[in-house]
Amino acid sequence: MHKSFTTEATAPVQVWLYTAGQFGALENDPFPNARAIAGAQGFTGGAGQTVLVPGPDGRTAHVLYGLGAGRDQLAAAALSAKLPAGDYEIASAGGYPFASLAAGWADGAYRFDGYKTEKAAPPRLLIPASANAARLSQEADAVAALRDLVNTPAADMGPEQIHARMTALGERHGARVAAVVGEALIEENYPMVHAVGRAAAKAPRFLMLEWGTPGAPKVSLCGKGITFDTGGLNIKTGDGMRIMKKDMGGAAHAIALAQLVMEARLPVHLRLFVSAAENAIAGDAFRPGDILQSRKGLTVEIDNTDAEGRLVLADALARASEDQPDLLIDFATLTGAARVALGPDLAPLYTDDEQLAADILAASEETGDPVWRMPLWDPYLAYLQSPVADLVNSGGAGMAGSITAAVFLKQFVSAKSWAHFDIWAWRKAKYGRPDGAAACGLRAVFAMLEKRYPAV
Repeated sequence: MHKSFTTEATAPVQVWLYTAGQFGALENDPFPNARAIAGAQGFTGGAGQTVLVPGPDGRTAHVLYGLGAGRDQLAAAALSAKLPAGDYEIASAGGYPFASLAAGWADGAYRFDGYKTEKAAPPRLLIPASANAARLSQEADAVAALRDLVNTPAADMGPEQIHARMTALGERHGARVAAVVGEALIEENYPMVHAVGRAAAKAPRFLMLEWGTPGAPKVSLCGKGITFDTGGLNIKTGDGMRIMKKDMGGAAHAIALAQLVMEARLPVHLRLFVSAAENAIAGDAFRPGDILQSRKGLTVEIDNTDAEGRLVLADALARASEDQPDLLIDFATLTGAARVALGPDLAPLYTDDEQLAADILAASEETGDPVWRMPLWDPYLAYLQSPVADLVNSGGAGMAGSITAAVFLKQFVSAKSWAHFDIWAWRKAKYGRPDGAAACGLRAVFAMLEKRYPAV
């Protein structure tokens, strides 16, 4: 069971969630003197408002929590983030699905404390018998594992550590894991993964996991695993480089999604591909003006070494396409332009498949995991033309940066159905917690997969 959940609790604190409208319409107290206590403390059901109500023994017996307009399905994160350790039970859900409350609760209770002497003790939410405790726990565990991967400093989360995590995951589920490492990347035709990672002390590698029954629908996942991004010779500023341990966030999402698929035993033939490398600076770093070969056979002129994620992901997408998957999904912390367009929380989705887009957006609405479809606008391929190679890796003169990156990736895809997520995998201080890793679009995509390929 996830550490912020429990299925057994003695006298748990009762949690009452209300939108402003619901609380204003209350005609009776949900517990003794509730409205009088709320009035004395100015509680109206506004977003984030919290009242702790003591019982006869002085300990907290009830919690009133405001949902505001009720638009954020993960609103419980702001509550669990500040509650003390103990057991809690939802007495009034405020109209929210319990699964959303549980996801929000686990999100807010999460702490990255592996490097701290004192460990956090999260508040625990009582999962009722009517809910699927195993499913909720698996999802919370996958999200926490994703966040741990992204939050871990690059010194302790290089390509070999991602390899080790995938190996351990494969061993747990009977999956096959293989790797192509260092100079073997040239021999095995992953030239752009090698070019991006060759300057680092830690050898780049291409990682593959395979699970499921041959003959089942083929679902392939790809993740960008740049374990630290200096920007290469087009070096980032200090502020821009500060959180670049998170540049393997796409790989973390793809690994977490594979974990959920295997734990749910969805009837698919799953393949996971991760390009893991550090974009470092040394004498043999790749340079602006270099022309790289790719696995697909297309040549790529380097305009900017800080547009390296699309290079390693392009080799992964080309490899994944060789298996002719029924569905191909990639996650990448690809562009700052996506953050300018949609901010940190909305996960930009690119796809030409109308049904896939509709299914993902429906799952996003159902789970409260925000996704926004962006245009995969083919005419912008003109921005990526090179006079000396098939493509240039960065173009558009600062315009449509996320779209042109997606169009670049499309040139390396030959799958029946493909979706690309340009995520941030991070959030600024929110819900009373410091900056840190965040899952973006993961729960929505898994919910879509569960509906497409229901477990038997």
